[in-house]
Formats: sequence, C-alpha cells, structure tokens
Amino acid sequence: MLELYTHPMSPCAQKVRIVLAEKNLDWEKHHVSLPDKENLKPDYLELNPLGVVPTLVDDGQPVIESSIICEYLEDKFPEPKLRPDNPYHASQMRFWMKHVDNKVHPSCGALQWPLVMADKLKGLSAAEMDAMIDKVVEKPRRERQRRLLKHGYDAPDITDAVGTYEKTIADMEQVLSAQDWVAGDKFSLADAAMAPYFQTLYQFGWSDWYLSRKKVAAWYERCVARASYQTGVAADFPAETLAVLRSKGEMPWKKIQERL
Repeated sequence: MLELYTHPMSPCAQKVRIVLAEKNLDWEKHHVSLPDKENLKPDYLELNPLGVVPTLVDDGQPVIESSIICEYLEDKFPEPKLRPDNPYHASQMRFWMKHVDNKVHPSCGALQWPLVMADKLKGLSAAEMDAMIDKVVEKPRRERQRRLLKHGYDAPDITDAVGTYEKTIADMEQVLSAQDWVAGDKFSLADAAMAPYFQTLYQFGWSDWYLSRKKVAAWYERCVARASYQTGVAADFPAETLAVLRSKGEMPWKKIQERL
C-alpha cells in the first residue's frame, strides 16, 4: 500500500494526488495539519527533513519533493503513460515542472499562505510566533513567512508573485495556441503539476485572471473535467469551503489587481 502524507490545500500534494488518480492507484491518506505546523514535528521530519508536504511512503521508504514523487510513480507504474514518448515533448514537460517548482510554487505560497495558514500564528504571542517560524527548515520560506505576517498583502513578495503568475499565464496562452496540453498533444505530468496552481485562483474567486486568456481557460477546463482532478482536488472543496475561501479572497484580489 502506498501512503501519502498530504494536506488538501497544498498544490504540491494536489498534483501527486492527481497522478495517483490518473494511474488508478490505491493509497492511504495521512493528513498533516499545516496551520498547526504538524509538518515540523520530529516524527514527520524523520520522514521528510524539509518539513513540507507531500511525502510518499512506498514499502516503508519515503520519497520526498512532489515532482520527484510524480516521476517516481511514473517510473514504477508506467501505465497509463504521463511522460511523453517524444523527447522534445518530454523536455518541455520537465521545463514546465521545473518552472512550477522554482517560480510558480513560491508565488502561490505568497498569495495563499496569508489566507489559510497564518491565522494560527497570529493567535500566538510574538515570542511564540518567532519560535514557531524558527522551526521552518528552509530559510527562504522562513523569511517569507515573517514578511507576510508583518506586511500582509503589502509585502514585496506579493508584487513578485503577481508578476510571476501573470507571465506564466501569458506564456501558457502562447504555448496552448498550438497544442491542447502544455507539453504536447496529451495530458502529462506537466499538466498535473500546473493545474493545482489554477485551483488556487479559482478557489479564492480570482478566476478572471486566467479567463481573459481563452486558451488557458479552455486548458484548465479540460484539466478540471478529468476524473483525476475531481477525485484528487475538487472533492476537497465542497460548496461551503469554496464560499469561505472566496470571502477570504475578496480583499487580496483588489491588491492583486492593483499590481496587474
């Protein structure tokens, strides 16, 4: 049995859940409460020294980093294929996966973290808050959380995040004008990796950001229509949850629009 340590709001975990569903694999869920910083507890850090989700455990062996997990699943369970046979398309798949990891994910974190992860920290004393953030393993994430707690949507991270998302959507519009999927003519690991970052826009009521690009909007609609997206992502966002998230997203959307 495959085991996945996951959180419903984590795009990195969502993309792994999409791949698991695409491959019709059974797996056991272990919920990790990110707002409660369960990802920083010693027993979890033994599995994942970076203190992030997801973590896949296969036959007692932990596999970490979401893109690596996706390729691990592709290697171990090669059918149905989610890696293009065409070498150029495979290189494009890896380009987009790297872009997601290096650029889009930190940008999504800046936009989403203040809305869904910060409340528990804000309820602590200043000393308790500093002590909790000090436990964050990687310095860039640690310092970004401090800036976002202090400045909210006026933090410089927000401007950078909006710029990254805007360029990504524009670049995708160009790529998708010639093909249905981001790495060729078939759904691949690249689409599984990218789609959750549009879930973030959708769930907070920021859909106008991508709906203005017809090719991107149609691509995301195709992603959402897949059974893997419905079970791997959408099932965790019933109407009541979406209503709460969209209410949270109203003020930030105004801040985002000011930067577009």
